[in-house]
Amino acid sequence: MRLPVGEAAGGAGAIPTGEWLVDAPRSSVAFAVKHMLLATVNGRFHEFDGVLETGTDAPRATGTVKAASIDTSEPVRDGHLRSSADFFDVERYPEIGFKSTRIEQRDGGRLHIVGELTMRGVTREIELAAQLGGTTRQVGSDERVELKLRGELNRRDFGLTWNQALDTGGALLGNKVKIELEISAVKG
Repeated sequence: MRLPVGEAAGGAGAIPTGEWLVDAPRSSVAFAVKHMLLATVNGRFHEFDGVLETGTDAPRATGTVKAASIDTSEPVRDGHLRSSADFFDVERYPEIGFKSTRIEQRDGGRLHIVGELTMRGVTREIELAAQLGGTTRQVGSDERVELKLRGELNRRDFGLTWNQALDTGGALLGNKVKIELEISAVKG
């Protein structure tokens, strides 16, 4: 289904026509992965950008994350995640990229986004569930749209295969990674 455009500001049903640029200081790209079966490691990336284009053609979304901007609140772990060939290896793979292949409008301002995620030189299809928070325009400021996106991926699909067996059974790291984005974008 084509993404409806042009709804009045403040509505949660459609994104008005145009090019929308991610406002990184007002947005977040976060993830969570199980650690030692019970705990969850939460992290985020501090450097990213993206564009959502709506209009007469099919809507498109693209985004780029600087892998070196990873932050799990543990400096030693973050250094290992950045530099190790077992993880992000940011010298060889500095960016994580996303390009939508399909965006479908659902009821209640929900969107279903399918696209290609490229990480460590590997491209796989992922699906994201998005919720449009509406659009706003305040006097003296840019028109803005708010989106919340959720998804999940298997880190092994992208060559992130390192793990360690636990003495109690199971593995040190879970394979499923939950992705959560809170996006605030301004009209370009």
